[in-house]
Amino acid sequence: MPLEAFNLAYLSVVIFTIVIAVAGASLLVLGILFRPSKPSAMKSIPYESGVPPVGRARERYSVRFYIIAMLFVLFDIEAVFLYPWAINFDGFVRRGDGVFILVEMLIFIFILLLGYAYAWKKGALDWVS
Repeated sequence: MPLEAFNLAYLSVVIFTIVIAVAGASLLVLGILFRPSKPSAMKSIPYESGVPPVGRARERYSVRFYIIAMLFVLFDIEAVFLYPWAINFDGFVRRGDGVFILVEMLIFIFILLLGYAYAWKKGALDWVS
């Protein structure tokens, strides 16, 4: 493909990408070549906030930790949907769509409350059972 047919606007992007890739790779290689290497037994111990580790790292955790974490993520995503709605609700009211958007969000919150009640009834929120 001749250079005239190639869009010259993209040439600077291609050159910039190549320069950045070469610079990044050279910095990684220079870091590997010139870093000090003094391995010791203390450096191989996992770091736990400056406190010496206690116990084994491969202990079993209760499934309840994972259930609570999944429920947290599930109900935290709700905030991701509620926040933009709350920010833009005034604009919807000005356009005349306020009642429709409000009903949609109330249905969404009702479904979330149903999920919360279901998780509560199934005992997912009871730590000791």
